[in-house]
Amino acid sequence: LVRDHRAKEVLTAQGITVRSFNSDLLYEPWDVNDAHGQPFTTFSAFWERCLSMPYDPQAPLLPPKRIIPGDVSRCPSDTLVFEDELEKASNALLARAWSPGWSNADKALTAFVNGALIEYSKNRRKADSATTSFLSPHLHFGEVSVKKVFHLVRIKQVFWANEGNKAGEESVNLFLKSIGLREYSRYISFNHPYSHERPLLAHLKFFPWVVNEGYFKAWRQGRTGYPLVDAGMRELWATGWLHDRIRVVVSSFFVKVLQLPWRWGMKYFWDTLLDADLESDALGWQYISGTLPDGRELDRIDNPQFEGYKCDPNGEYVRRWLPELARLPTEWIHHPWNAPESVLQAAGIELGSNYPLPIVGIDAAEVRLQEALIQMWQQEAASRAAMENGTEEGLGDSAESAPIAFPQDIQMEERPEPVRNNLPHGTRRYQDQMVPSITSSHVRVEEEETSSDLRNSAADSRAEVPINVTTQQIARETVNQGVLLN
Repeated sequence: LVRDHRAKEVLTAQGITVRSFNSDLLYEPWDVNDAHGQPFTTFSAFWERCLSMPYDPQAPLLPPKRIIPGDVSRCPSDTLVFEDELEKASNALLARAWSPGWSNADKALTAFVNGALIEYSKNRRKADSATTSFLSPHLHFGEVSVKKVFHLVRIKQVFWANEGNKAGEESVNLFLKSIGLREYSRYISFNHPYSHERPLLAHLKFFPWVVNEGYFKAWRQGRTGYPLVDAGMRELWATGWLHDRIRVVVSSFFVKVLQLPWRWGMKYFWDTLLDADLESDALGWQYISGTLPDGRELDRIDNPQFEGYKCDPNGEYVRRWLPELARLPTEWIHHPWNAPESVLQAAGIELGSNYPLPIVGIDAAEVRLQEALIQMWQQEAASRAAMENGTEEGLGDSAESAPIAFPQDIQMEERPEPVRNNLPHGTRRYQDQMVPSITSSHVRVEEEETSSDLRNSAADSRAEVPINVTTQQIARETVNQGVLLN
């Protein structure tokens, strides 16, 4: 968006007429400003303005009656990326879960609007059943227009309003909010182009992120010892998709409990999500990391055990993706480490063997997080004092913070072509990944085994400075496809 907008400005200044056609957004970012013509800095203010715009988003055009066939002979195939042997197993799993194409996208939209939408407000947080739209991959690949989604949902809103259906109206408002978050991700990206790799709040550049590849590997493989987190990570690898609530749980665990660099998590989502979206993923990870003005408090930890009670009360989601816990009673499904030994034996579970003990205790994680926050604020204060004394150039903005290097795991193979995204950036094959349905300053990086003992919460290596060429390359790409809907 930024690149195209600047190109249009340059061409217009030279007397060249430029026309562009917005197909990915309800409103162009430069059309949504406050009363003083300035961009909004919080989502609520932005979305309130969008809903009160003097004109509705343009209605989608009808499909053309006829498409003129192209000359296939002029399209050489030697530059296309085809499936290779390493991708077959993963693609077979994806084929079980998704039916691509315009007609299937249209069916999914119609089914949602006429079905699950009416109870969306009540069921949207449930991960154990089909309660969301599942439209995000179709939006990502341009198989359905966000304008079509918006207008069909608004038609339902008018219909339910005339009926006096308050529950339906509430569901529509909440679903439209998810569309608004997708819009806001592009809005933030346009007004703050560096947000793909740097925090919007400058003090976050002083946060001492943990650099621990053992933690990162356990999180990727769904072997953290927290059932809801592990189930989510295994579903992600098997299907390329996650329920919105599970995305929050696994990313919050990554940032707050493991304290791994949020850009590592965003990069992994980019490599594995079928609906991977640069702007939406950046917004989501910045929100979870507390790096947005209206983001979550950085000192707030979402306990996966209690989150499991909310979004998977009967444990069906965990049992689906963690077959090793399938026989565990619901009472213990979200915290097997507390289950009596007799219950574990009856369920065929040996903690630390066929299912891991928690990699980090929540109480220990809360202590570590508070210590890290104290360190962050102390360093921020020292930097500010040095700036005032003239001994340092100052805080500047968060653009000065470079990213922490993505792990060069010995079992990751650098590939020049993407795995699940036809965009020109390098990705890695996670050869150590489980297939769940089948079974500048100094940076210290320590390769260590993950702890299986809650009492063993030794201090981790921490790093202040990131360097990540891959993420910077991705950030230069303009990806205008959508995703906070799911």
